[in-house]
Amino acid sequence: MIRTPISSAINHLLASESWAREKLARHAGKVAMFDAGVAAIRLKVASDGMVQAAESHDVANVTIRAKLSDLPLIVQNRKHAFSYVQIEGDADFANTVSQLSESLRWEAEEDLGRVFGDAAAVRLVSGVQAIAQTAKATQQKFVENLAEYFLEENPLLVRPRQVGEFSGEVTRLRDDVERLAKRIDRLKGSR
Repeated sequence: MIRTPISSAINHLLASESWAREKLARHAGKVAMFDAGVAAIRLKVASDGMVQAAESHDVANVTIRAKLSDLPLIVQNRKHAFSYVQIEGDADFANTVSQLSESLRWEAEEDLGRVFGDAAAVRLVSGVQAIAQTAKATQQKFVENLAEYFLEENPLLVRPRQVGEFSGEVTRLRDDVERLAKRIDRLKGSR
């Protein structure tokens, strides 16, 4: 079996999920290619439902293409990950890959517990989650402050309501000018 860091990580997740290995085993011998433009990963399903790196001459049964710029969105929202990708090939195999990508989860506490003990693992995971939440809140606040700056203090952006109001005023002005032009034409014609 050819191992890569990616196939090893996926196999680590699959090792504790017999239902997932059973689903994949039905597709033994098939190759899935994940293409992000700058890099492509080719994985082959083994008869036991685990994965291994595919040979370069192995034809992909399913190809999943994603834009590199969409990868953060895919990681952030796994439930909708497949809405960011283009899929070609074996629909049943692609569906299985999609289901597994939504369902398989890394149990960090369990793995860290084996190394550091259960109590330390819980604290480590809680700490990382707290840091992630703080970073997310900080990012959200930064974006809000940046938007406020560009809307209020240094207006480079315009609120949609203001665009609508301006558009309405332009439309009214255009209609008024057209009516005035018609009045002028009538006055010229009555001379």
